[in-house]
Amino acid sequence: MRRVTLFVNGSARNGKVVAVYGTLSDLLSVASNKLGIKATSVYNGKGGLIDDIALIRDDDVLFVCEGEPFIDPQTDGRAQEELTGSHTDWLTLNVGGRYFTTTRSTLVNKEPDSMLAHMFKDKDAWGNKQDPRGAFLIDRSPEYFEPILNYLRHGQLIVNDGINLLGSTALFVGVLEEARFFGIDSLIEHLEVAIKNSQPAEDHSPISRKEFVRFLLATPTKSELRCQGLNFSGADLSRLDLRYINFKMANLSRCNLAHANLCCANLERADLSGSVLDCANLQGVKMLCSNAEGASLKGCNFEDPSGLKANLEGKKVLPGVDMEGSQMTGINLRVATLKNAKLKNCNLRGATLAGTDLENCDLSGCDLQEANLRGSNVKGAIFEEMLTPLHMSQSVR
Repeated sequence: MRRVTLFVNGSARNGKVVAVYGTLSDLLSVASNKLGIKATSVYNGKGGLIDDIALIRDDDVLFVCEGEPFIDPQTDGRAQEELTGSHTDWLTLNVGGRYFTTTRSTLVNKEPDSMLAHMFKDKDAWGNKQDPRGAFLIDRSPEYFEPILNYLRHGQLIVNDGINLLGSTALFVGVLEEARFFGIDSLIEHLEVAIKNSQPAEDHSPISRKEFVRFLLATPTKSELRCQGLNFSGADLSRLDLRYINFKMANLSRCNLAHANLCCANLERADLSGSVLDCANLQGVKMLCSNAEGASLKGCNFEDPSGLKANLEGKKVLPGVDMEGSQMTGINLRVATLKNAKLKNCNLRGATLAGTDLENCDLSGCDLQEANLRGSNVKGAIFEEMLTPLHMSQSVR
């Protein structure tokens, strides 16, 4: 019985020792199973083609191929790399001052159309610059390059110490930009989907008093705090200094704003339904077209000594509101809806109520001197115990 050592054509590694028996076809069948290739021919160490099993001697070294010409493993290693595309030589990369060691096949095989593949597919074809240590220079961020190199190695997104990349959205975005720069298409698609899935669900929960106080403390006194469209539903904002804050279109329904200072605040189109604003300071407040249905504004102060007038003009503003005892000198309630509102003992001197719906309102004890009621709806309104007489000229169109 003869023994021979079989190698894949052009390689001197991972040889297999087999017994020679039968015909040449039997030997090729054994070589195919042992080396994992589809063997079609056998060469000796000098490149001679063996066509008869009788030519094989004991302890011969043979090279098995799949139909390609003979490649001498000692002199044609480069040709073997070009033929098989294995690119197994090791490279060192200097990325932003940090060194990475990898194989050429890692950079080439996973994404053959990427910039890295074109840079290192053929030796020196790209003209890569090298540092004094022989490492190839790449002027990119090493923090973002490392996950890309790991992806090219084993197809998974892994950062330092095996931490999954999903844990850091900021790192996610940085790696995505690097992947786009190097043209790693499969990684780009993976990252875009992962970033989208990692975004937190929109939080529509109301802002609490504790959170809002933190915002107030962090805002300089001369800066305008913009709270347009925010949700404060049900929050306790009582006794807070809320001067000049922009609450335009904010949800303030069922809020407790009792004794709050809302001087010159913008509440335009805000939802104040069911809120409590008792004894709040509303000097110069803007409440155009806001909704204060069912709100309580007892004892509020709308009167500004400097002459700045509060503006509550607009449709469907204050139906059923309780404003008993409020100071509203010069207030603008033009074309507002105050149907069924409680305005008992209010100071409405010089107020603009033209076109206002005052149906079934309780205006007993009010001071309406010089108030403009032209075109207003006073059907069923109560005018008992008026402090000053109401003249016809005030209500005629």
